[in-house]
Amino acid sequence: MKGEKEMAEYATCPGVGVLISRLFGNQATVDALEASRDKEIATIGIDEERLLLTFIDGTAVRLYDDGQSCCEHRYMHTDDQIQDFVGALFKGAEVRDGPTEMDEWDDPKESQFLIITTSIGQFTVVNYNEHNGYYGGFALKAEQV
Repeated sequence: MKGEKEMAEYATCPGVGVLISRLFGNQATVDALEASRDKEIATIGIDEERLLLTFIDGTAVRLYDDGQSCCEHRYMHTDDQIQDFVGALFKGAEVRDGPTEMDEWDDPKESQFLIITTSIGQFTVVNYNEHNGYYGGFALKAEQV
C-alpha cells in the first residue's frame, strides 16, 4: 500500500491531453460561455461525455472534458433535476476541484465540479476521471454548436 504523500502525488500526474490543453489555453471556452450569457435555456441534456444547453434563439453550448489521452475513463454525472432549469437564463459556469478517491486496485478516481449558474439558481455536474495515475487532471472546454 502506498503512503499518503505518495498517493497524493500519484493521483495528480497530469495526462498528455490535459497538458496540451493547458499549453493552448482556454480563450475559445471563455468566448463560448460569454456568447451564451443571459440566453434563455430551451433544453438541457447530459450524457456520459457532455452537457448540452440549447437556447431559445437556436444556439447551443456544449461543455465537456477534453483531457482524454489514452487509458483513462472520463464521464459526467449529476443528481440534480436539471430539467427544472429549462426557461432560466444562463449566467455562467464555474469549475471547482473535487476529491480524489482510490478504487479497489489503488487507482485514482478524480472528480471536478462544474457549477452552472442560472437566473433561478445553480446545478452541479460532476466530471470523473478514473485512471492509473499517469492520466490525471481535467481539461474542461465549452464550444458553441
